[in-house]
Amino acid sequence: MVSYSDSDGVNSQLPKDFSPSTSDIALNKSLANDISTTPNPAVDFLPTEPEGTAPQPSVPAQAPPIDDLDQLLSILPPAIRLRLTQHPQRQSLIEVVLDLGRLPEARFYNSVEYLAEDPVTHVDLDHCIKRVGTFGGDNRAGIEKTLHRISAIRNRSGEVIGLTCRVGRAIFGTIGMIRDLVETGRSILMLGRPGVGKTTALREIARVLADDLQKRVVIIDTSNEIAGDGDIPHPAIGRARRMQVARPEEQHRVMIEAVENHMPEVIVIDEIGTELEALAARTIAERGVQLVGTAHGNRLENLIKNPTLSDLIGGIQSVTLGDEEARRRGSQKSVLERKAPPTFDIAVEMLERQRWAIHDDVTVTIDNLLRGRQPGLQIRTVDENQKVVITHELPGSGREVAKPSRSGMGWRAAGQMVPPNGGGTIAQRTLGGHNVRPLGQPYSVEPTTDPMFAHLLDTTSHDIVGPNGEDAMRLYPYGLSRHQLERVIQTLHMPVVVTKDLDNADAVLALRSHAKAQAKLKQMAQGRQIPVHLVKSNSIPQITRALQRLLDMDDNPAAVDLELFSHSGGDDELEALEEARLAVEQIVIPKGQPVELLPRSARIRKMQHELAEHYRLKSLSCGEEPNRRLRIYPA
Repeated sequence: MVSYSDSDGVNSQLPKDFSPSTSDIALNKSLANDISTTPNPAVDFLPTEPEGTAPQPSVPAQAPPIDDLDQLLSILPPAIRLRLTQHPQRQSLIEVVLDLGRLPEARFYNSVEYLAEDPVTHVDLDHCIKRVGTFGGDNRAGIEKTLHRISAIRNRSGEVIGLTCRVGRAIFGTIGMIRDLVETGRSILMLGRPGVGKTTALREIARVLADDLQKRVVIIDTSNEIAGDGDIPHPAIGRARRMQVARPEEQHRVMIEAVENHMPEVIVIDEIGTELEALAARTIAERGVQLVGTAHGNRLENLIKNPTLSDLIGGIQSVTLGDEEARRRGSQKSVLERKAPPTFDIAVEMLERQRWAIHDDVTVTIDNLLRGRQPGLQIRTVDENQKVVITHELPGSGREVAKPSRSGMGWRAAGQMVPPNGGGTIAQRTLGGHNVRPLGQPYSVEPTTDPMFAHLLDTTSHDIVGPNGEDAMRLYPYGLSRHQLERVIQTLHMPVVVTKDLDNADAVLALRSHAKAQAKLKQMAQGRQIPVHLVKSNSIPQITRALQRLLDMDDNPAAVDLELFSHSGGDDELEALEEARLAVEQIVIPKGQPVELLPRSARIRKMQHELAEHYRLKSLSCGEEPNRRLRIYPA
């Protein structure tokens, strides 16, 4: 007996000795001619290459998809099939869900609908199972020569009690946003939530590499989802070859076998999910083969936290830093660092179907993330004219993630939590101030202008101008008090911004005692051609003079701002500093005589010492408490 499939998808039987008559043959020929002359939009855009012509490069614009939807509908029960055949949104169908004892569902891009009033029965499930291929170890089956995927849900005894019939579509032009990255020959990792189009993009990448770039491409198709079910691959993969996997747990072995036996230039892998598969991917990359694959995770941060797949981005290990290195980084002594070079050179985060985030250097991105910095990000979208729009967020090698300050009079120092300004409960502050995002409204990507969070903003990665419109200098401090350095800059209105990123710095200002013992700092600065300036001590006068030298400003001791030496700006501090200034400018310098000031506390005497140092004069504390006072000597 020979089986054939009729229009309703019901198998019929013919005898083996069946012989068509002459009239039947003539009728079939006439029908074939009619079909061949009828235009079919689903086939017109298939890549065809006439003999003697060069292959045409793919274009970024997307062509109509090949979905073979009628073949998927043919396996469904007649009532459900009829409902979907006449449905106005059938072209946006994502999947059909059949669960035992529940109403059948059709899921579209923007809605979900019930397809019948009667619940699904065992007869309905058996009707579908008989018309698809064999379910594998991953409970997935397919329809031969199509991209559709049928996934089963089983009970504890192994019986199928639910089916997910997912529509597979071959969409040409989906990789127009990253075509330039595909042509570089570097390994690419695709990340994204389920249903965002990772497998569709992977299929199109394989076709472009094989047909347009004439490369030897081998697809490791574990679930027959890339090239479809059956022994003959779907034409959507072009000239690429497909290796099927008998059991999902053997995917890593087939990956190595493909490299050893078939001499590929590109290996395409879908859903790298185990440690063995990640290790096999690293082995393939080290042999010089381009890798294109997908992994479970929305962002690169997910892979860092996933010990099973972290080897794809180089692996993560805990490292204990020395005291000097921890001080230079401004971090704890125990930090996380990348263990080895990443397996993939480029990472693509598929945020939405037409909005992808590109990390063109995974090494730099991972290092920045491990150091608590926000990496540079490239966003690619497609506008209404089907043109690729590239925008850059946070340009540069990275910027520091701002952290709340723990110094000052915060609740940690006071020992108790203090509510924010405004009082009232949290609900009163947020609802009354209209700071609550309404349900259903998307989060705004605009930066907040709330003054409560203004101190958290860090602009060291952007172009900054000084008070007079001049370009600001990015300064990398080493061994210096950042608080005192920023106070000098703010008080004197200097065009300087402090950064923790040595790559973004224009100059390095280091404490001499620390810099001499740290040769690595000088080597890194010399490699980046960044000048290193040294200061003797961590005092305000020394820092001030060093900044004035860096900016080629006149060093005029007479022009002094007392607020620079005052810690809190209180009247007692300003009065004591004014006393010291008058004594220096009216007695010590013009008459050359020493002067004793009024008794002050140790905190205020320290400020007076710094003011005397600003004038390059020597000062000593004399007397006993509470009458201890400052004596200033002429130069």
